[in-house]
Amino acid sequence: MNKKRVLYEAEEYRDIRQMLESTVTKYPNNIAFIIKKKHDKEVEYENITYKMLQRNIEKLGTALIDLGLKDKRIAIIANNRYEWCLAYLATLCGVGIVVPLDKSLPEGEIESSLKRSYANAVIFEEKYSKVMEKMKQNTNHNIENYICMDNTNIEGFLSFSDLLKKGEELLNKGDTRFKTAEINPEEMSIILFTSGTTSASKAVMLSHKNIVSNIYALNSIIKVYPTDRNMAFLPLHHTFGSTGLLFFISNGVSNVFCDGLKYIQKNLQEYKVTIFVCVPLLLEAMDKRILKEIEKQGKTKLIKIAIKVSNFLLKFGIDIRRKIFKDVINQLGGLRMAVSGAAAIDKKVVENFTNFGIKTVQGYGLTETSPVIVAENDENIKFGSVGFPLRNVEIQIFEPNEKGIGEVIAKGPNVMLGYYENQEATNEVIVDGWFHTGDLGYIDKEGFLFITGRKKNVIVMKNGKNIYPEELEALITNLPYVAENMVFGVPTRDDDLDLAVKIVYNKEYVNEMFGNIGKEELEEKIWKDIKEINKTMPPYKYIREIIVTDEPMIKTTTQKIKRFEEIKKILEQR
Repeated sequence: MNKKRVLYEAEEYRDIRQMLESTVTKYPNNIAFIIKKKHDKEVEYENITYKMLQRNIEKLGTALIDLGLKDKRIAIIANNRYEWCLAYLATLCGVGIVVPLDKSLPEGEIESSLKRSYANAVIFEEKYSKVMEKMKQNTNHNIENYICMDNTNIEGFLSFSDLLKKGEELLNKGDTRFKTAEINPEEMSIILFTSGTTSASKAVMLSHKNIVSNIYALNSIIKVYPTDRNMAFLPLHHTFGSTGLLFFISNGVSNVFCDGLKYIQKNLQEYKVTIFVCVPLLLEAMDKRILKEIEKQGKTKLIKIAIKVSNFLLKFGIDIRRKIFKDVINQLGGLRMAVSGAAAIDKKVVENFTNFGIKTVQGYGLTETSPVIVAENDENIKFGSVGFPLRNVEIQIFEPNEKGIGEVIAKGPNVMLGYYENQEATNEVIVDGWFHTGDLGYIDKEGFLFITGRKKNVIVMKNGKNIYPEELEALITNLPYVAENMVFGVPTRDDDLDLAVKIVYNKEYVNEMFGNIGKEELEEKIWKDIKEINKTMPPYKYIREIIVTDEPMIKTTTQKIKRFEEIKKILEQR
């Protein structure tokens, strides 16, 4: 552990309930959640304080126990919303085991996940009613209680709001079953299905200890304030989303929800969001939009000069960035910090945001590590790196090559208990206490970790050369019209591989910049740019084929491209 990087005093928690109690004691009247309610054209906002949040958790938890769900498994499937958070916290803080399900799962996989996890109850929003009605007809599962978050008259479904009323009645009569329920921080409390980009989902078992150890470590390096406002954008069924939310809750931060991908910028301004945790794809898109707007206004040269001046003054401890780039920052609602994770981000984007006075830090981890292993902070940022190990985590490079690149392995209290009902898969990834991430990287002299690619994604040429597609993708991402891209190997007649890239272009940008350009002409332009990139590479890394489309690629809910599904689809169409 590098002691100089432990910057802040942090509270250690036994479990998630204790963490929540600590927050309520410190910030009882802080706004925990802002709920937007739409009535026709009218919009109203409801503020939920931390004291109210705790009371609502107690109401729901007491009602769930009264249903006979103590120590049972409760699945949740919905978009990010307040009821999701209540269900998650109530289950964890005294009821039983929570099973968050991916909101984008097809019907068959929802049923499969509910069966695989042996869920006894499911809490869902109205759009999943038909799936749940089918489940009710099928007796080949453990589900006894179907709880709808929205008001519904469907027979056999319990109402979320009715449960809250029931819980309040029970609490008023002195029911303490939920409040006094014992929590074992070492036991499995969460069953999380991974959104695997290369293989079938596995069910990850996490404990309270896994989660709170990660919150403690994050609080040691990242400073957030009770005056901050976070937009809970990342899917809460994903560990990056749910642990991130709990981290903000531990600091008394206000949390809001996004109306959807199209409304991110509008919501940032509407709620005056100060912290935004997201995936690289979003920050890259925001960066392109900002630069495009600057270019449209003819201010590119002026901004470049302003950046040079402000960076020069920074050397003397004078920070004027947020003043001179106020217009840019206001476009993003006054954002002060962006946190990126789930995949590698183009270092140029981080540099741009930093130049404008928006702190941009990266983290790296996996569902299996609750999730964060390494992260940057205000004081320790190195462009291109994903950060340094958290205070209670060790990392090593397993079997490094001559360049120091090898598989990243990690050890710490945040490492999962294992894969549910899959000891074989558990033994493959946890060896002698070390979790093998499947990601390749190297650690520099200062202890910063650089991810070079995914072990399974490495393209091995006939001459034995290894190509990390992520390296080339980062360069192609810089082309302003590229929305997303994927580099892969295609078989040649002599049993070797040629490099190809699938490029999804930004339709809006192309129309605006190139007018009514034909497909062939656009491909010619893209080829010209790809050849320029090729010139910066050794010949074995040359891209020799391009596929151009405006159709988005197949992705997980954290916006990672499902490479193997995409490659299979491409090869089938050849």
